[in-house]
Amino acid sequence: MGVRISPLVQKDNKMEKIKNMWNHSVDELLNKVTWPTWDELRESAIIVLIASLIFALIVWAIDYTLGYGLDFFYSLFK
Repeated sequence: MGVRISPLVQKDNKMEKIKNMWNHSVDELLNKVTWPTWDELRESAIIVLIASLIFALIVWAIDYTLGYGLDFFYSLFK
């Protein structure tokens, strides 16, 4: 019987993996992603701004109402 030799195991270089991942990421961002136009971005930003203002007004109204209600409630027991 002879000695069995296993096939060589290639060790992946970590820097090669990082370079490969970086190249794939750049390729995907440049060639496969559909980026919105400036008009679409502007419309989306306006929608987010309006929704944020409405949400802030609702939170302010709830805070003001609860604050006023609790002040009234606690003033009854002074």
